[in-house]
Amino acid sequence: MTEKPDVKRTLNLPRTDFAMKAQLALREPEVIGKWEADRLYERILEKRAAGRRPPFILHDGPPYANGRIHMGTALNKVLKDIIVKSRSMLGHYAPYVPGWDCHGLPIEIHVDRGLGERKKSMPVAAVREECRKYAERFIGIQREEFKRLGVLGAWDTPYLTMDPAYEAKVLEYLAVFFENGDVYKGKRPVHWCVSCRTALAEAEIEYRDKASPSITVRFPVASDLGAKFPALRGRRAYVLVWTTTPWTLPANLAIAFHPEHEYVAAEVGPDVYILAKRLLPLVAEELGWPAPKTLAAFAGRELEGLKARHPFAERDSVFVLGDYVTLEDGTGAVHTAPGHGHDDYLTGVAYGLDVYTPVDDDGRFTPDVPRYAGLQVFEANPRITADMKRDGTLLKETTVTHSYPHCWRCKSPVIFRATEQWFISMDKNGLRARARRAIAGVAWVPEWGRDRIDGMVAGRPDWCISRQRSWGVPIPAFRCKGCGATLAGAAVARHVAAIFGREGSGAWFGREAADLVPPGAACDACGGTEFEKEYNILDVWFESGASHNVLEREPGHAWPADVYIEGHDQHRGWFQSSLLIGVGAKGASPFRTCVTHGFILDEQGRAMSKSLGNVIEPGEVIARSGAEIVRLWAAMLNYKEDARFGPEIEQRLVEAYRKVRNTWRFLLGNVSDFDPDRDAVAADELADLDRWILHRFEEVRRRVVRAYRGYEFHPVVHDVLDFFTVDLSAFYLDVVKDRAYCSGRRSPERRSAQTAMFTVLRDSLLLMAPVLSFTAEEAWARVPAFAGKDPSVHLGEFPEGRDWLGPERAGFVEGMERLLAVREKVLKELEKARESKLIGTSLEAAVTLRAPAAEAAFLEARKAGLASLFIVSQVAVEPSAADGELAVAVSKAAGEKCERCWNYSTDVGRSAEHPTFCARCEKAVQGDA
Repeated sequence: MTEKPDVKRTLNLPRTDFAMKAQLALREPEVIGKWEADRLYERILEKRAAGRRPPFILHDGPPYANGRIHMGTALNKVLKDIIVKSRSMLGHYAPYVPGWDCHGLPIEIHVDRGLGERKKSMPVAAVREECRKYAERFIGIQREEFKRLGVLGAWDTPYLTMDPAYEAKVLEYLAVFFENGDVYKGKRPVHWCVSCRTALAEAEIEYRDKASPSITVRFPVASDLGAKFPALRGRRAYVLVWTTTPWTLPANLAIAFHPEHEYVAAEVGPDVYILAKRLLPLVAEELGWPAPKTLAAFAGRELEGLKARHPFAERDSVFVLGDYVTLEDGTGAVHTAPGHGHDDYLTGVAYGLDVYTPVDDDGRFTPDVPRYAGLQVFEANPRITADMKRDGTLLKETTVTHSYPHCWRCKSPVIFRATEQWFISMDKNGLRARARRAIAGVAWVPEWGRDRIDGMVAGRPDWCISRQRSWGVPIPAFRCKGCGATLAGAAVARHVAAIFGREGSGAWFGREAADLVPPGAACDACGGTEFEKEYNILDVWFESGASHNVLEREPGHAWPADVYIEGHDQHRGWFQSSLLIGVGAKGASPFRTCVTHGFILDEQGRAMSKSLGNVIEPGEVIARSGAEIVRLWAAMLNYKEDARFGPEIEQRLVEAYRKVRNTWRFLLGNVSDFDPDRDAVAADELADLDRWILHRFEEVRRRVVRAYRGYEFHPVVHDVLDFFTVDLSAFYLDVVKDRAYCSGRRSPERRSAQTAMFTVLRDSLLLMAPVLSFTAEEAWARVPAFAGKDPSVHLGEFPEGRDWLGPERAGFVEGMERLLAVREKVLKELEKARESKLIGTSLEAAVTLRAPAAEAAFLEARKAGLASLFIVSQVAVEPSAADGELAVAVSKAAGEKCERCWNYSTDVGRSAEHPTFCARCEKAVQGDA
């Protein structure tokens, strides 16, 4: 029906300039500009400080300053922003100081590629300066990308791992490890990337499938077995060994047996083979042995000290014992090269074997390896196996695809190679045990994080902290020119730290050694006073793990942090290195709570990769739908699991966002003439329906605040969205519309509805501000002014709880639930009446409720509000038989349709001045009461 203009003007229709179309991509930058112009971040801290709010510190795990952000980075930063904003609005002083990890191999590699041949003629200091510029460039890019996501923080004063003050603190932490006796220099096998030409820590390794040769090799026994086992006297015997790394055979010095496992000497034709008894049937089948005969059986410990001849090198291989030998595959006899494996190394040390590593930094065999000198180790595999096959020592060769360590930077397979490196001992002074005790005292979200990191710390080797590159913080160590002894320690580290604090770590490459050693330094071995510098840099995980040093220097911060949050891969990365440095240098964990989130997958559950063409950049989503959609996605998903994102998910998010936005728009429109300080209705004078919706919203508020405290964000969004969709849009706002539009402008019934709508609007904007930061700010500016209203929603705090029912309202909720159950039955009957063409809209209907006496009395007492609750024109209540059920009858409403409210009434036509209005509308228009 087309309303007459004069009639329309008499209605209290919603009025707001809060647009239905969000146009987030256009409006969000304007909001960011206003935040910056208003110094919003600083003002939030100033207000919390003035209120003496307790501090809450989220310490930022520094993203790497290399390339633009991706969806995983966006997820991480938005989650951090939600935590910080929610803690601030929970009543904390919650600063956020972002940081960047600036040193390390990826930046150096990118710079190397850019410099090309020029690098060869450039001094190290000049190359480092190029690395610095590269890092600064991407810090600037990422800073703007993070700000575009709506993240508030100290963007003008971040912490950078390449700042001199930071570098100095890194060395001060290292000095404590030296002081405690945890740091040592030794030749041990480490993960070595032949492509990057540097040692790698456990955290820099990722496991991928790799095809490797799988070979079974025989070692001729050199010792007299007959002396121990008479049945083998005079027999030609071999030990069978299985390996997937033929290239390590030139470094073989031993064969390991488990002391408790049972081994056998099996006769195969004229030869005898020694292997684990349990594996004999499997090996026999693989090698085609028809019926091997067992000549002798013995425990592994009985073989200790015997020897075999190396298959192609001119030396013996000694028989040793190792508890790590398993019977899962192979032969039960393990090829041992102390220079190429962790267990091998420990066994070699225990038996006094040389840590022999005939492989150089490029992964090529050194000249002391006959036949294979100069060959890269993986290239040497087929040569070695071909030679052994020709010599008769290789019994079988196949290919196996297995999980193999790769460099997480260049993605190339790595090798285990013994080199002289700097290490932090995990056990000499109990660092491992202390770290595990600290892990037990941290709150882990989710809980399984505790067991995961504890297992990693329990099983990790000593920490290799040296790297053979130039872009990083140098390890302050010197060599005596007289005798070659090392000069290093706490005093040296602290002296160099002071220099770095003034000049930066570039001083190591610009100053002579004499300018860097402490005054009066002398060699402990020979007393010499002339030194040369070592050129190892610290593992970047030590650098980034030392980042909690900023907690001691930032205003309003305190050590330890309240929370760390990163992806679950950081259990072996930043979480672990931070924990070890915190425990080793300061005696405790640097975080009280540790939260982890998953990785990003596409809608089919596949990891995003350029090769699959399924990568989605945050910038694309922001340009298309706005940063608010990225924020909503981060909050709605269960971040503890791997998260999916794609076009369909994005569209669903857009629809969810529209529901929230349109609900706020409707509420804003209906309170446009409402002065909260003047017009609000007291709680005990509210209409029942308004009191009930506020009670329901209080339940939502309580759950939302609890969820924020527990770092659970998807319940926040789902609770609010469900409330908006089910309780508000589908019920309350639909019902209250008639009262809000058609009652007198200043009537108590309309002011009651406005009080409820204003309260829900104001408080839901506060509750959702950490998530929908842009939209909440935009809507907040249009909320009617009230005493204490902050200029920005982010300056506010979450609403306090309130009892809307009061003690005198016992049974109120139960009564409302009864009414809503009746409403459901009425709605079903109205739908049947529409289908039968009895009525068109529900306002054309009159409803008769026939109920047992008690139920009828209950309904009769509330009859005045039933018509609006059912959205019909008339309701009658009639008692029925005592044991009957409620019956609902629908008929055509009596009277005529009111031109103003569209309700049917017998009053229409009685007024001379307003003959087309019902009595309620006439009163509203005449008195505007």
